[in-house]
Amino acid sequence: MKQATDNTPLLEICIDSVASALAAEHGGAARVELCQNLFEGGTTPSIGTVHQTLERVGIKVNVIIRPRGGDFLYSNDEFEAMKHDIITLKEAGINGVVIGMLNTDGTIDTERTRQLIELARPLEVTFHRAFDVSADPFRSLDDLIDLGADRLLTSGQEPSVLEGVELIAELVHRAGEDIIIMPGAGITAKNLTRIIRETGAQEYHVTGSSPLTSKMEFRNERCFMGKALYPPEFSIKVTDPEKIRHYVQLLNDLPQP
Repeated sequence: MKQATDNTPLLEICIDSVASALAAEHGGAARVELCQNLFEGGTTPSIGTVHQTLERVGIKVNVIIRPRGGDFLYSNDEFEAMKHDIITLKEAGINGVVIGMLNTDGTIDTERTRQLIELARPLEVTFHRAFDVSADPFRSLDDLIDLGADRLLTSGQEPSVLEGVELIAELVHRAGEDIIIMPGAGITAKNLTRIIRETGAQEYHVTGSSPLTSKMEFRNERCFMGKALYPPEFSIKVTDPEKIRHYVQLLNDLPQP
């Protein structure tokens, strides 16, 4: 799959709700990655959420295929669940899937990844940040190119893109037009222009969310539904269209060669 044909980088927004999908579209994003459980890095959303998102937005919707949080070493049952999710979501009309599987030694699970890619076609296939905890980034890149994945989402094997910028730039160089390298993790309006300049990538993955206070009038604040960290019960994160517009404006303002 070739890189974007014009010189303006493409913006993908990571979301976990229909409201955020609408906000991403209103802000000018080209595509969303739909998940749930973003606190755990994203897991497969409900089919109802997917259907409603497709009903409500006109931009491209890619969906993560990840049965649980934690590592990327999946049991046979989890793998079968992933295959069923791909079949169901493909029938629903999504644009692409986002997958990632590793072996115990930190290499890409090429055998099962190949099966998922074949099952997903002709949809787009993105390999997610499982790459960032793989043992050898260059071997992993070569494996993904051989498998025919369309896109790689990566922070450069660091906590944020800014910290992994040197590796990302090398991945972009090595990938050429064989696979799209899409930086993601910790990208903000303050560092986006620098990241574009230093990586040379043509697609970027951001969140751009803001807290949204619950409309609940009665609140029993003694009870929590979460565990350990007690996430706020009366505030959620929703994509902020103004933040997305800001990102898009930054991209449009880039000097053209």
